[in-house]
Amino acid sequence: MAQKKTEENNTQKKDRWILKNLIGAVVFVIALLVLASVGLKVITRHGQTVTAPDFTSLSVQEAQSMASQSDVKVKVVDSVFVRRLPGGVVYRQQPKAGATVKKGRSIFLTINSVVPRKVVMPNLYGYSITEARTELKNRGLNLGNLRYVKDIATNTVLGQYCEGKEVKAGDLVVSGSAIDLKVGVNREEDQTLVPRVIGMKYVSAVDALHDRFLNTGRVRFDQGIRTYADSVNAIVYKQEAEGEEKPLGSTVNIYLTLDPQKVPAK
Repeated sequence: MAQKKTEENNTQKKDRWILKNLIGAVVFVIALLVLASVGLKVITRHGQTVTAPDFTSLSVQEAQSMASQSDVKVKVVDSVFVRRLPGGVVYRQQPKAGATVKKGRSIFLTINSVVPRKVVMPNLYGYSITEARTELKNRGLNLGNLRYVKDIATNTVLGQYCEGKEVKAGDLVVSGSAIDLKVGVNREEDQTLVPRVIGMKYVSAVDALHDRFLNTGRVRFDQGIRTYADSVNAIVYKQEAEGEEKPLGSTVNIYLTLDPQKVPAK
């Protein structure tokens, strides 16, 4: 009888030992999964995103201070020369203001040079608008107006001009200059949708119109906008033809203000 009782006790102890180890193993696996998930989120910053601030017209020091407060970093990667803009301030940034980026992401800045710098004009003939625009930015130049002419290849560059004069590949032009392009268009591909640019600053609005192969038309500023720095900081509060279809190369009139209360909600 005593032996039987001893065997039962040993069996119970063994069952409890097995159960305890099973529970321990399950807890261990769960802990590993939790740690792996947390570690992955830390490494990839999964779910930790912020909105890229607007650094345009700020000094590099001001941009660095704002970046620190916004959980991003800034790096000066290029410079241009814009006559009416103060030297040393941010002219352009990438990603653009308002873009969703991961915390700790670097925002690349192009600043306005104090001294005019000349760059070599690239050969854009035969490029698409997108390719030409990228090449111009890489050279520190800006896309100006798009002038469309009939051609079988839509959005293919047929000519390049600076201040109304044709500029050839290899010519020296002032960094930051606007390069106008003559572009082909096929009748069957001659329409584009006008984007909403309300709420955007001037440079961002121009970029958004260029994204749809449109030009900026009349630009009207409120009376309180007196300097070039004011115009860079001004926000579009009214525009023409939002959401309408227009021929490629059409102009869109925009109206800008420094008063955020004039900007209608979406």
